[in-house]
Amino acid sequence: MARAHWLVKSEPSTYSWDDLVREGGTRWDGVRNPVARGHLAAMKKGDLVLVYHSGEGKCVVGIARVAREAYPDPTSADGKWTAVDLEPVKPLKRPVTLAEIRGERALGDLPLVRQPRLSVMPVPKAQYERLLDLGNAPARAPRRSGGSVGSGDAGA
Repeated sequence: MARAHWLVKSEPSTYSWDDLVREGGTRWDGVRNPVARGHLAAMKKGDLVLVYHSGEGKCVVGIARVAREAYPDPTSADGKWTAVDLEPVKPLKRPVTLAEIRGERALGDLPLVRQPRLSVMPVPKAQYERLLDLGNAPARAPRRSGGSVGSGDAGA
């Protein structure tokens, strides 16, 4: 069966990519949105997960893997919510910013763009691969506005 791809958001001041790496893994809990809960429940061991820093930064920073499939979230008093365990795989060579993602036609229908409040979402394989391409490529220089032909933007 093919591996699925996901994106999870975390406020880096609360729990960052560096925290995940330092700890070697974590329980991804505290998700209280019914749609996001459904996505957590659909995750399978071995699925790959993009880690996105929300709030400050707003960027994809690394790749994690589902180490344990959905189970009852121990932080939930009513038992209706789920958690998964994630382990770090590797950081991206450079963060992929939300501005870059919005500027990519191929990523325009990504849930991150269409449903910005959603904290856990599926990422289609082609979009996942495009995000990895961006995260492993040198940063692009910002385009100059008002430039004329030959202003240095050719081929950008």
